[in-house]
Amino acid sequence: MPAFTKRPHPARKTGCVHTPEAVSVSIYPFFLIASMALVGSNVGLGKSIIVHVPVLLFALLRFVIAIICLSPWYRPSRMRKVSRAEWRNLFLQAFFGTFLFTLLMLNGVRLTSAMAAGVITSTIPATVAILSWLWLRERLSRRTIGSVLLAVAGVAVLNIARGGSHGSGGGGQALLGNLMILGAVVCESIYVILSRRLTQTLAAIEICAYTHLIGGLLMLPLGLIPLLGFDPSTVPTQTWLMLLWYALSASVFSFWLWMKGIRHVPAQLAGVFTSVLPVAAAAYGIVFLGETPGWPHAVALACVLGGIVLASWPGPIARRALRDIT
Repeated sequence: MPAFTKRPHPARKTGCVHTPEAVSVSIYPFFLIASMALVGSNVGLGKSIIVHVPVLLFALLRFVIAIICLSPWYRPSRMRKVSRAEWRNLFLQAFFGTFLFTLLMLNGVRLTSAMAAGVITSTIPATVAILSWLWLRERLSRRTIGSVLLAVAGVAVLNIARGGSHGSGGGGQALLGNLMILGAVVCESIYVILSRRLTQTLAAIEICAYTHLIGGLLMLPLGLIPLLGFDPSTVPTQTWLMLLWYALSASVFSFWLWMKGIRHVPAQLAGVFTSVLPVAAAAYGIVFLGETPGWPHAVALACVLGGIVLASWPGPIARRALRDIT
């Protein structure tokens, strides 16, 4: 990076000489923050878009844009090397992690607030831990159990309070929206569990490309239905630009930033950065959607953030590694 090309004078002795490479590594935690900020803001962004674009059509366009951007990875020579078992796993990932997740998330944010959706979505790490225990028989540590209980408590507070009164259709619809978002969280967690095996044989970007291709094919018949009576001229130009940004940030930018950052940051510490997600979602809801946070949102947010930090806060080894890269 140009900013770090200047080297210290050879005769100057310091306790710790930061080479250009060592200094530049410290930018990677900000990649993780940026990735989660994009994911969180997309929760509210989707709510803004579906005001003008039908949910099913929006979902289809999101896949079409993603497939176009990921087209360099659809090489027939490489795709023929993917085994039948891998394609079966990719289909399950696409069905749960892209197709069903998108439908539940977009329909959920239509009924509930961006703040509530952001808090619920941020429970993905806890949900992954539960599914890993049930499905993969992975052992749960005491800190993980504590984080799961805090996440469950946070979601329970939102649902008992019926999502506040900020859903578009009142408390009853907000509760239904919260449940849809929770279903999306389960779908995304299944995607994470399934991807653990595939990442041993396929590159992460290939998994992303193939699952979006399959998800787009699944969404095609549903997305064509609203297209028959849709008038594009009724959609403001700003909304089209927001839809383009949503597709790019959800499928390309946030993915690249997270993959780039996770290579240089201790795995335990990386989980802490997921706490940016609900904060970004809440900020978007307050600034752009005019949502007013209530006490259920504050309590739920505190529970979820506390759970993420509890489960992800690094031990002594990870802390030493972090000091080394910064």
